[in-house]
Amino acid sequence: MVQTHELSAHPAFQPARVRGVSVRWNELGDGRLMLRYRVDGCEALVLPPFRGHGQGDDLWKTTCFELFLYDGEGRYRELNFSPSGQWALYAFEGYRNRAGQAVLRDYPEIRHDRGTSVFVQTVFVDSAILLGAERAALAAVIVEEGGRPSYWALAHNGLRPDFHDPFAFRVAIEGGAAR
Repeated sequence: MVQTHELSAHPAFQPARVRGVSVRWNELGDGRLMLRYRVDGCEALVLPPFRGHGQGDDLWKTTCFELFLYDGEGRYRELNFSPSGQWALYAFEGYRNRAGQAVLRDYPEIRHDRGTSVFVQTVFVDSAILLGAERAALAAVIVEEGGRPSYWALAHNGLRPDFHDPFAFRVAIEGGAAR
């Protein structure tokens, strides 16, 4: 099933030139989930340098795209996908309560293209990551020239950006597929 989700910038961290961020969610027939993050107005977008393909930490401190998967029982997983080529996976037992090491069966594939006004990052990850999830949240940290960050999510619920807030888990997942 293909869905497109529009993200909104947190009101306290408005972008300089970025006009919009959206995510296309597509569950492919080959067993992969494709997430295509699109940034409109990317003229001042700052991308982290390529660091090789593999796991990394603190990816959210630069331009980064995120997926959160909630199991309905208080536990959730956070995936970060950086234009640097790196990714991260974290498991939580409850709100911001880390639950040890999380493991992916296959590493995500991260690609991006940049035009004069549009940046697109496409992520392919094994659809098995959706198993056990009841809802998902999509988010992005966008850094523009001068170090100006903006924080994008399906919904915001506080004075500060908080992608871990259950309020933002808006994509329903049934039987391992988004609905």
